[in-house]
Amino acid sequence: MSEPVVLTRSEDRVFIITLNRPDKRNALTKEVVEHLNAAWRAFEASDDRVAIITANGDRAFTAGADLDDIPHDLWRAVPGIGIEVTKPVIAAVSGWVVGGGLLFVQYADLAVAADDTKFVYPEAKVGFSGGLIASLAARVPHKAVMELVLVGDPLEAQRAYEIGLVNKVVPAGQQLDAALEYARKLAANAPLVLAQLKRFVGCTLPKGPSELAGLARREVDAVTFSEDIEEGLAAFKAKRPPVFAGR
Repeated sequence: MSEPVVLTRSEDRVFIITLNRPDKRNALTKEVVEHLNAAWRAFEASDDRVAIITANGDRAFTAGADLDDIPHDLWRAVPGIGIEVTKPVIAAVSGWVVGGGLLFVQYADLAVAADDTKFVYPEAKVGFSGGLIASLAARVPHKAVMELVLVGDPLEAQRAYEIGLVNKVVPAGQQLDAALEYARKLAANAPLVLAQLKRFVGCTLPKGPSELAGLARREVDAVTFSEDIEEGLAAFKAKRPPVFAGR
């Protein structure tokens, strides 16, 4: 049997999500999107207080979309877009962080990068973009974002720190330990306050068109794929009153 493409584990009230396709530089596929969506749901439903997203292998956090299996619904794997995540999320990255993979750093609450990390958004060179990257302009300086997304040259870890994309740069191999240090401090804090402040900050940050579309799609899908719609259709066909469960 092949290894799972996404691994999860719980450690001291910290939920660790690990991309696990190191032989493919953790490229994002439709299967990876499904497993990440499930992982965020599991975290949100758990008693764990903080999540860390990281990756196996030392070449890349992720090389972005797998061009042999492009996940056009990548938004479903992004915390806060594809699934509501009310608890803090930390990204711990190293190596290449490419294209859609940058979204996981963008939407994390904190981020740690190894000193060998290179962020690159090459979509303008490829000819495709889903547009979620636009909301990065609400998080780091405008000109830095425009250089990253329009020029498409790699952004070194130190420069990412200088513009506020990451909180800390550490020697390669130490990014997960540094993220765990943050996570343990967060896990010891008042969870209601963390959730409140995360929600308030989320309301304060401007949202781009693709982000708003993703949020709307999430709400529509919650109804479209609910038990209630199945019950409603079955009741209509059977000419009986429906018994809705609210899920």
